[in-house]
Amino acid sequence: HLHRASLLLPALEAALANFSAGAAGGVVQPVRTVLPVPRHGGYLGVMPAYSAADDALTTKLVTFYEHLKDSSVPSHQATVLLFDPSNGTLKAVLDGSVITAKRTAAVSAIATKLLMPAFAEVLCILGAGVQAYSHYDIFTELFTFKEVRIWNRTQEKAVKFASSVSGPVRVCSSAQEAVTGADVIVTVTMATTPILFGDWVKPGAHINAVGASRPDWRELDDELMKNSVLFVDSRDAALTESGDVILSGAEIFAELGEVLKGTKPALPEKTTVFKSLGMAVEDTVAAKFVYDAWSAGN
Repeated sequence: HLHRASLLLPALEAALANFSAGAAGGVVQPVRTVLPVPRHGGYLGVMPAYSAADDALTTKLVTFYEHLKDSSVPSHQATVLLFDPSNGTLKAVLDGSVITAKRTAAVSAIATKLLMPAFAEVLCILGAGVQAYSHYDIFTELFTFKEVRIWNRTQEKAVKFASSVSGPVRVCSSAQEAVTGADVIVTVTMATTPILFGDWVKPGAHINAVGASRPDWRELDDELMKNSVLFVDSRDAALTESGDVILSGAEIFAELGEVLKGTKPALPEKTTVFKSLGMAVEDTVAAKFVYDAWSAGN
C-alpha cells in the first residue's frame, strides 16, 4: 500500500505545516524519548503523536544499533502502533521500517522541491542502505536528473545498489568525487564524524542530511553547516538530537512547515541544508494512509 512514496506527499506537507503552526495546527508530539542499551551499543526510541487534522493516534518504537557484527540485521528496525483516538483501542500493528524509509524519503523530496536550484542536473547519494534506495526511488520519480552518483564506505554495497536500481548510477570511489558539481546531495550514512565537507559543495546546491540522528554524531562539517541556509523538520528536535546542528552552532533559518505555510521563504538560490531527523507525526500520517488503503481494499 506504500509502493509509491509520492502518494504520501500531500498528507505529509499538510502535517509539516500543521506541526509548524503550533497549537493551532493540532499536532501533539513530544521530542522522541531515546533509551540507550549500553551493554549492546544500541538505542530504543519511542515516538508518539496525535494529528487532529487526520484524527490519528500512533506511536513508533524504533531500535537502532550503530555497528552490528551481523550485517544481515538492519541497523534500524521499527514498528508503528495505530490506535483508535476515540477510545484508545489498538487498531493495527504496522511495519515501521517500510513506513520510516518511505516517509523520510518523501519529506526529503518535499524539501528538495522547495529548496533545490532551478536547473538541478546531478543527484549524489552518500550511503547505500535502506534510505538510499527509498530516496533514489522517489527522487527519480519526481525529478529529472541527467546523472545520479553514489558513494558508500564499502564500495561493494554501492556497486550492488547501482546494479539493482532501475536507472543508470555512477559509482564513485570517494565522497568528494561523488559530491563535486552535484546539485542535490543526500547523506544517508551511519557516520559519526563528518563525511561531507563545505569546500567540496557547489554553491547553490541543496543537501538533505538524513543520517547522524544523535547529539554527538556528525555527517556535515562546520563550514557547510555555517555557510548554508539551514532548514529543519523540528527546531526542538534539531537542537536536542542533531550533532550537526548542536556541535556546529549553526543557526536554524526555518522549519520546513514554515516554508510550506508561506511564513518563511525557501531561498533556492542559496546553498541550503535540510537536516531531517524524522518526526512522529510523519509516521502517524503514513500509518493512517496505509491503514485506510488496506481497509478500503478489504
